[in-house]
Amino acid sequence: MVHKILFWAGFGIATRFVQLGIEMRPLFQRGAMWVYPLFAGIGGSFGYWLKGVEDRQIKLLQQRKDILTEKRKRRAEREAGESQVETAGILASTS
Repeated sequence: MVHKILFWAGFGIATRFVQLGIEMRPLFQRGAMWVYPLFAGIGGSFGYWLKGVEDRQIKLLQQRKDILTEKRKRRAEREAGESQVETAGILASTS
């Protein structure tokens, strides 16, 4: 979790560098240094939000996987029971 937040915080800082590069302004000015923590905080909060989204999606996918596995198990049990009934019926009709 921490690595995603740090990555997006770094991405926020990189965004500020690109912004200043496009404007052709100096990257480090004494009066504008407060902006870097702001961009890092915005990027880090986006990374934190994105991690929450990922956790919710993984949880939802696991629930659906469990539902499908249970459904397939019930279907296999039902088909196994039907095949035994059919085999018994065929043997009874041929004797």
